Amino acid sequence: MSERVLIEVTDGVARLTLNRPDAANAIDVPMADAIMEAAVTVAEDRDVRAVVLTGTGRMFCAGGDIMAFAQDLDQAHAVIARITAPLHAGIARLATMDKPLVMLVNGPAAGAGLGLALLGDIVVASTAAHFTSAYTAIGMSPDAATSWLLPRVAGLRRAQDMVLTNRRVLPEEALACGMVTAVAAPDEVETVVASYLDKLRAAPPGALGVSRRLLAEALSSGLSGHLEREAAGIVGRAGSDDGKAAIRGFFDRKE
Repeated sequence: MSERVLIEVTDGVARLTLNRPDAANAIDVPMADAIMEAAVTVAEDRDVRAVVLTGTGRMFCAGGDIMAFAQDLDQAHAVIARITAPLHAGIARLATMDKPLVMLVNGPAAGAGLGLALLGDIVVASTAAHFTSAYTAIGMSPDAATSWLLPRVAGLRRAQDMVLTNRRVLPEEALACGMVTAVAAPDEVETVVASYLDKLRAAPPGALGVSRRLLAEALSSGLSGHLEREAAGIVGRAGSDDGKAAIRGFFDRKE
């Protein structure tokens, strides 16, 4: 695996770390490839129960590597296409895997970094973090699912404000509007993430996978179709081995 993204698996948790601290963890072609490869690796690893994504150094992720775009402006479109193809494939795999995704936003997130930060099922932000769209500041438009995720988690009006004006959002506002799940001091953020991981590891993996898919589809599906998917999901869980074991375990604990 490329050193652009580090992978560490411990006690059923895969930790993915964006690893270009000298470049603010900006996404160049090798990092985009590494994100896609890492996403496939952890999604297919049966020993992995949950995934954490974070960054090395002061920044979470500054977005796309502007220096890579600027080296040859006549070919900037080709470079961006080469980045977005694997990056978006990696994001899609992380979004659809049967495992919860926890974002540890250790520092500022901008551009594609904002999209990555919003992708988590649980997002824990350091008080050292802040969130900026940044795209229109360099004449670009959103990628990395930013324009899909932001209206869903923060509302359309706030998304319009952030994307069109590049206004910086601090952790307190991000928490209040639903962009993040929790905020913690830099020296406490790992402890908060660990507490969430304990809860996720304790849950049956199949139940988390089905629930994750249902929540992801909720805002883009009609009620009738969604009710059918809910029914199929819960019936399937009741018929599965780990579903039956979970029900038995619940009553054993009650007794």
